[in-house]
Amino acid sequence: MFSHGADSGGVGVSAGGPVVPARFVWPHGGKRVLVTGSFTRWTEHIPMAPVEGCPTVFQVICQLPPGIYQFKFYVDGEWKHDEGQPTIMTSEYAVVNTLYLTREFDHINNVLSPSTPRSMDVDNENFHRNVSLSDGALQDGSPRISEAAIQISRSRVAEYLNAHSGYDLLPDSGKVIGLDINLPVKQSFHILHEQGIPVAPLWDSHRCRFVGLLSPLDFILILRELETHGSNMTEEQLETHTISAWKEAKRQTYVRNDGQWRSNQHLVHATPYESLRDIAMKILQTGVSTVPIIYSSRSDGSFPQLLHLASLSGILKCICRYFKNSTGSLPILNQPLCTIPLGTWVPRIGEPNGRPLAMLRHNASLSSALNLLVQAGVSSIPIVDENDSLIDTYSRSDITALAKDKVYTHIRLDEMTVHQALQLGQDANSPFGLFNGQRCQMCLRSDSLLKVMERLANPGVRRVFIVEAGSKRVEGIVSLSDIFKFLLS
Repeated sequence: MFSHGADSGGVGVSAGGPVVPARFVWPHGGKRVLVTGSFTRWTEHIPMAPVEGCPTVFQVICQLPPGIYQFKFYVDGEWKHDEGQPTIMTSEYAVVNTLYLTREFDHINNVLSPSTPRSMDVDNENFHRNVSLSDGALQDGSPRISEAAIQISRSRVAEYLNAHSGYDLLPDSGKVIGLDINLPVKQSFHILHEQGIPVAPLWDSHRCRFVGLLSPLDFILILRELETHGSNMTEEQLETHTISAWKEAKRQTYVRNDGQWRSNQHLVHATPYESLRDIAMKILQTGVSTVPIIYSSRSDGSFPQLLHLASLSGILKCICRYFKNSTGSLPILNQPLCTIPLGTWVPRIGEPNGRPLAMLRHNASLSSALNLLVQAGVSSIPIVDENDSLIDTYSRSDITALAKDKVYTHIRLDEMTVHQALQLGQDANSPFGLFNGQRCQMCLRSDSLLKVMERLANPGVRRVFIVEAGSKRVEGIVSLSDIFKFLLS
């Protein structure tokens, strides 16, 4: 099957079709090293030669068609795999290395270029870093991770998500709270606040089905409506104004302003049989934060049972748990965040088309914070000092704190500051910012992607703020949707 390629100086495939060079490298020494894999049908062993000036590094270049390959090294009579390269567990060959080969020159295996000084030994740590990174660089000089490594990781994540379903999200025990659509809005938000949950499915007893969600955005819009038309709604009306009436009023507002109802008429939900990938795509495509998992034994969907509220953080937690102890199979997990094209970053001086991050001072009015949350379409906004150093964050879910002691009935949104609003939901003894809690999740640009993903997998966390070491100056933001759009592209 294999023959020596005269032009490439490596091993070539004699079959027709486009081929690209793939460099196989064993950097751990030995006297005699060979490589074999799916590209030889595991029947032939290809000798590898030591690199000149680097006697502990063996390599061989093969001309292969683009595709995904598995391979293993035969070192001094023993089968081995390289932990520093992507790995996968197989039933036939145990742990093997894998290679995703594109039509471009494979960057994962392009370790020693002709310009590499041959009189120098290869530092093992630098070598492994170079294995995963391409020659490209980000604006701050950090090398960008290779497209091949990204594609391998995306392929593995997709395989996992397609192989697991909504049942994998269900906890061993727990509670799910639903609200009757005829409950007063005021009482409903008291329930959300007391239960410590940001969103709840809505049950229509007349139609015997779940028809929607009550979220913090509804409360924000209601408060803005009260600020504008407060004199038209008495305290008694506020006590009796139902969720159903509010949803209908909101629909009428859309029809009156836009001539059409843009929101989904039907509840976006999932069944426990749907794959995790389909559930994640549903959340991304509809822009919702939560999807109820509903089961019905009837073909017409009658007598539905609410099993769980699925979110991107729950799905991400499954991914982290599955790949945490086999990070070699996902080349991107141990890479520094700054080497991955992910998230929104503060534009650098002179950067064209740079879009500044939405940030607020702690003395900004609550009205401006709510307006920014709605207009920017984000889940939370960093609160910073005069040096843009992170001190706290204001999230949509924080709005339910105004339900405490009926605060929203006797305040003006433009007179209450963000700091005062945050204090309503905090214990009197809590430190401002709660950096050790889950309110302000921070990371450094040098932190690994796995660390960022694990923080985002915590319940209630939607965004991680990238800060400068020491000063805590905000440098960027990575959200749950950023992670999934990157992984599922």
